[in-house]
Amino acid sequence: MKLFWKILLGLIGLGVLAILAFGIWFYNTELKVDELAIAADDNQISKVEKADAWLAKMQSDNKFNGGVLLIKNDSVLLKKAYGFTDHTETTPLSTASAFRLASVSKQFTATGIMILKEKDSLDFDDTITKFFPELSYDKVTLRMLLNHTLGIPDAYMNYPEKYSDEVGDLLTNEKVVKLLAKDNPPFKNEPNSTYEYSNLGYVLLSATIEKVSGQSFENFMKTELFEPLGMKNTRVWNLLSEDKTFENKTASFMNFRGSKEALSPEVLDGVSGDGAVFSSLDDFEIWNQFWYKNDILSQETMNEAFKTPTLTTGSTSDYGFGWTVTPNAVWHNGSWLGARTMIIRNFELKNCLVILDNSSSLHVDKIGQELVKVFK
Repeated sequence: MKLFWKILLGLIGLGVLAILAFGIWFYNTELKVDELAIAADDNQISKVEKADAWLAKMQSDNKFNGGVLLIKNDSVLLKKAYGFTDHTETTPLSTASAFRLASVSKQFTATGIMILKEKDSLDFDDTITKFFPELSYDKVTLRMLLNHTLGIPDAYMNYPEKYSDEVGDLLTNEKVVKLLAKDNPPFKNEPNSTYEYSNLGYVLLSATIEKVSGQSFENFMKTELFEPLGMKNTRVWNLLSEDKTFENKTASFMNFRGSKEALSPEVLDGVSGDGAVFSSLDDFEIWNQFWYKNDILSQETMNEAFKTPTLTTGSTSDYGFGWTVTPNAVWHNGSWLGARTMIIRNFELKNCLVILDNSSSLHVDKIGQELVKVFK
């Protein structure tokens, strides 16, 4: 018996060592990223040249495939794409290539709500039941949806499995509202008491835009925001889109050590609001300027996007309307179906950093941390 336990413990020990060895190997080969080497006395041109070369190497090392926009003091330092539009590596990316934004889409959804507020079509403190009386959440307001303080469990992504007959081949905003009314989950938190990130909240905001405007979310955003701003390669696009043509749209893929595999949209890709916006580096340059001055929203309404809500507990959340708000910057990131995205903006210094990737990169956050060196 003692021999048995010795053998068992030995095998467990070997297993632990093997796991540790794999972890070290995986970190060194897949997760570790060389630092962007910028010297304290480098001038601005040198910093940008080093960043450009570093990003090109990241792409050749299969750790990044996408585009970067760097704006400092309202001037573009770097706007460049690295890699290809899809896994076949036949078409190079350009600054006009449109990437899936994943959760970075939420700031556009929030802007759609703000547009309707400007038109007096709704108020931020309207309850969601004003627009969807079939729901039982009469304490939940649009502001709470925008701030992620709604308190409703974020469970809509389970609906294709839980309600497969009702969902069918494609889940849509309309079906989410219908199934939420049927599911009727109890509050996880008292409304406006706790910040808890919620994709459901932004789907409900998109559904509200459709209900109030009488248009699809895609068409509303096109006519009220993207076209007026001249954002030519930005649109809401998913499997529900009537117009499947999208000239500059990229396709996401998995890239593991140079082995590339296409990623296909699935049953959730009929939902919008929490994601589904595609955009390009060229258009993000326009989007950055939008937040300084535009003819669509008043300054008063724009300021609402960056207010941090006071919760019923007396504490303050750091999420505004589609943006995480910090003392020095506002930002958001996104991750869905191969897309890895990030935007960081500093109003005072007029700096902006945008990173768009369509290759399931594990390094976008690290790339962002390194590229901030260019601003210093």
